[in-house]
Amino acid sequence: MFSNHMFGLLYDAPREWREIRREPTETISQVYLRHALLLALIPPFALFTGTTQMGWSLQGGDLTFLTTESAAVIAVAFYFALLLGLALMSFFVFAMEHVFGASVSYERCLMLTIYTSSPMFLAGVAGFLPVLWLDVLVVMVAAAYSLYLLFTGVPVFMDIPEERGMMFSFMVTTAGLCMLVGGMAITVILWGMGLAPDYL
Repeated sequence: MFSNHMFGLLYDAPREWREIRREPTETISQVYLRHALLLALIPPFALFTGTTQMGWSLQGGDLTFLTTESAAVIAVAFYFALLLGLALMSFFVFAMEHVFGASVSYERCLMLTIYTSSPMFLAGVAGFLPVLWLDVLVVMVAAAYSLYLLFTGVPVFMDIPEERGMMFSFMVTTAGLCMLVGGMAITVILWGMGLAPDYL
């Protein structure tokens, strides 16, 4: 069912959002077990495999490899960071919804967050071939489509007027960018504490 909605969001997002909205609400554990745990596994696993088996290339030149131990630690940390990011973004959406006249459960906000971020998770497949320019291109395309899903999904899924939905989407986007910057800062701090990658 989830995969069907994901494909539906690719070719007719507004109609698919209406279909999703009509479905019964799942519990938080159901949402995480059925959707989030698997989706969040894609980027860390792909990057772990790519950086240890395929090699990392910044400009298409010499390949750089990470040690298995170092890549494993980074992949596990990345995985839990993605799951935490989903929870925090969903909480922000849930906290802001009343301001814009919506009234949905946290579970529904979590589903909105997962569906809108699905292109970003799927773009993690590019990590199997960790070439910087290719990965940046794939992530940019995925980010653009995630924004499209957010802007088309909020008015339908949250059942609010389109004008309010647009402003709500801008607020969610801003919060997501702030979380991204915060995540980068935390990464720098952790690397300074000795969790930097080890190269072969």
